[in-house]
Amino acid sequence: MYGDQETVRRILTATGDTWAVVGLSENSSRAAYGVARVLQRYGKRIVPVHPKAQAVHGEQGYASLAEIPFPVDVVDVFVNSDLAGGVADEAVAVGAKAVWFQLDVIDEAAYERVRAAGLDMVMNRCPAIEIPRLD
Repeated sequence: MYGDQETVRRILTATGDTWAVVGLSENSSRAAYGVARVLQRYGKRIVPVHPKAQAVHGEQGYASLAEIPFPVDVVDVFVNSDLAGGVADEAVAVGAKAVWFQLDVIDEAAYERVRAAGLDMVMNRCPAIEIPRLD
């Protein structure tokens, strides 16, 4: 498993509260929409990142991580595994503290690159499932 329980806990409780959610759009039938809402309920500021740059859940959207004009703590990735590595590299480039690949988003090489860059990373897990377990 990529990301032990201590790493999960650290990302969810100590890494920071600004989460860029890559792949988040206004489409309420997509998993990213519901997960972002859960993150908000737990006090996280979500930042939608999607090519359409839509506002979601009351937060301004951006077309890419590089366009966000303030620091982000965690980059939560809801894109296909074949695109996830590029997003992970962007997360490192913008100075994020952690990267979270959602369920079924797997790129072992990206995991190794992110960890080598000194960031925490979790892969194939969902924060909306993990965060209630911390209570």
